[in-house]
Amino acid sequence: MRLDHLSYAAGPDGLVSTAKRLGELLGQDFVDGGVHPRFGTRNMTLPLRGGIYLEVVEALEHPASDKAPFGQAVKARSALGGGWMGWVVSTGDMASVEERLGRPWVDGNRHLPDGTELLWKQIGINGLIADPQLPYFIHWITRDLHPGNAGSDVTLRSIEISGEQQRVREYMGADFKERTDPWTGRPAEDVELVWVAEHGTPGLLAAQFSTPLGDVRI
Repeated sequence: MRLDHLSYAAGPDGLVSTAKRLGELLGQDFVDGGVHPRFGTRNMTLPLRGGIYLEVVEALEHPASDKAPFGQAVKARSALGGGWMGWVVSTGDMASVEERLGRPWVDGNRHLPDGTELLWKQIGINGLIADPQLPYFIHWITRDLHPGNAGSDVTLRSIEISGEQQRVREYMGADFKERTDPWTGRPAEDVELVWVAEHGTPGLLAAQFSTPLGDVRI
């Protein structure tokens, strides 16, 4: 397992404006990521050094966003004003995650503006909704199209999580490894997980980046 990406729900100003605001802070532009037809959402993405990426996501006025857990999670976070929704880890062994969580993965796909389709499996959104400190899991099918493959001058240094580290370790099981890439076996970019004693609602509080403009905390 390794950190795959971070999800940020669009605020009242909408997807494009939220992505523009964050991109200006980081000194790099987001690109249009297209639509998740199964989830009733769309996103914009920004690659980070080390094969990680950042997405800004918003729910569409579509029945799927009310039915799909991912759409529900996005809507709920945006209704609170937007902000960090969650963190996502990539796994090369989705079967063991299914067994541990006691439910099956679901198919995920996204259509880029040029019609290219990205494919993956994911699981754990219901866990995120119930306890926002928990990550959800993703297994890429179209690994060659991973948004983090593009070059970047922005490095994710750390993420701050309000909650209990032991709770997350138990949820992730024996495979909990913060810096292992399941695809190459090599260490991923060094991202520190900073655990903050829970205050209010647990979850992803902030992320620290190194950028051409200097250090940025969002």
